[in-house]
Amino acid sequence: MTFSLTGGLPDQALQVAVQAARRAGAIHLEHLGRVHQVTSKSTHSDLVTEVDGLAERAIREVIAAAFPSHAVLGEEGGQQGAGDYRWVVDPLDGTVNYAHGFPVFCASVALEFREESMVAAVFDPTRDELFTATWGGGAFLNGQPIRVSGTPSLTTPALVSTGFPYDLTGERNLAHVVNLLRLGVPVRRPGAAALDLCNVACGRMDAYWELGVKRWDVAAGALIVQEAGGHVTDAHGTPTPHGEMIVASNTQLHAHLLDILNG
Repeated sequence: MTFSLTGGLPDQALQVAVQAARRAGAIHLEHLGRVHQVTSKSTHSDLVTEVDGLAERAIREVIAAAFPSHAVLGEEGGQQGAGDYRWVVDPLDGTVNYAHGFPVFCASVALEFREESMVAAVFDPTRDELFTATWGGGAFLNGQPIRVSGTPSLTTPALVSTGFPYDLTGERNLAHVVNLLRLGVPVRRPGAAALDLCNVACGRMDAYWELGVKRWDVAAGALIVQEAGGHVTDAHGTPTPHGEMIVASNTQLHAHLLDILNG
């Protein structure tokens, strides 16, 4: 794929993505433990707080100040604007964790060009960890290059993470978890898709899969995995993070993991 980029747009866009993600992270910390409004969306466990809205408004303000002509797709506010350049924003990934004071959540900001991520920033404010990537420019954690793990097989064993959607499709994932556990593969469920992907990118996790993720959940994290040398596909092995299922790994585990998930 070739992006039609001119001048210093990637560098400028990355600075904006970082600024926006950090602004959201500051809001997360400011309100952590003091959430007053918790409501549900698609199901009783699909939560949203006032902090989701505050963080998304802050992100949109940062983007609009730098790139007023760009479209923005946010989890809470939907899409505003149109064009080749679109920012994809999850202002608070891991809302259920956040609402309970469980410190696994983040802000995720990506810039897409014709629906392909070219710039990404994911900020975990509780650990002060900033994951970044630009298309073709590598992936970084707090400015230091990161790479996926070298774990050669699922039964080494690998450490794998997953998540469950809020609707009944989550039941389909139980069989996947059981099959991996029977192989002796440790499975974790942290609860924030963007951080799951970043943990694969920096080698803390060897692979990750999830059903029913939305574009804002994975647009930034998928680019970070790819730029860290990993592989991101749908359940059929097609290189895309936007199918019914996302599967990310260090590449060596990918074929075996897909066999299990499709078995």
